[in-house]
Amino acid sequence: MKKFLLTLALLATTMVGYSQQVSSRAKALRMMTYARPEYMVKDIKVYTDTMTVYSLSEYVIYPIGKWETVEEYITNCQLQWYREIGYKKYFDSMEVSVNTLKRIDGTFIDLYRAIWTARVEVLDGKIFDKEVVLANGIHVGMTKEEVFNVLFRKFPRSYVADISVLKVVSGANEVGQIYTFKGDRLRHIGIISHYKYY
Repeated sequence: MKKFLLTLALLATTMVGYSQQVSSRAKALRMMTYARPEYMVKDIKVYTDTMTVYSLSEYVIYPIGKWETVEEYITNCQLQWYREIGYKKYFDSMEVSVNTLKRIDGTFIDLYRAIWTARVEVLDGKIFDKEVVLANGIHVGMTKEEVFNVLFRKFPRSYVADISVLKVVSGANEVGQIYTFKGDRLRHIGIISHYKYY
């Protein structure tokens, strides 16, 4: 009898672990059906507290919008930035000219004007300031539900309740944004780039 109960407990534990894996994939597949068409979502992965959305939208590459010059962006957003100009290495030995825009609270965005696209590309960044608004309207301080409503038409709240990190990345995982939540609020936004713009 003890062997039977032990086997039953082991089987139940295994089935619970398996069902959690299946439910994560099931959540991801269901969330894909709710994705807004303009984001061209190709895949979603859910792993513990992180949801990664793979999108083919231009927004992922141009989170602050499409601009021809850094000055054009600064004028349009109407915020006071502290600007540093210098050279930085990105993913190989080549140094590129980078404009770093900074705010007092530690917010910064590294911008580079690409030769091939003739556009301002975001190479790196971390946003803590509520005044800095991305092209799709997302800004620090929004509720989790408001952020997810930008990407999805609707969604079961239980699916995002445990999510504390939302990554929206390009199909090749070269560029993207990382939205980090503390409780129910968006705490900060990270901008990442592994793409060689030169």
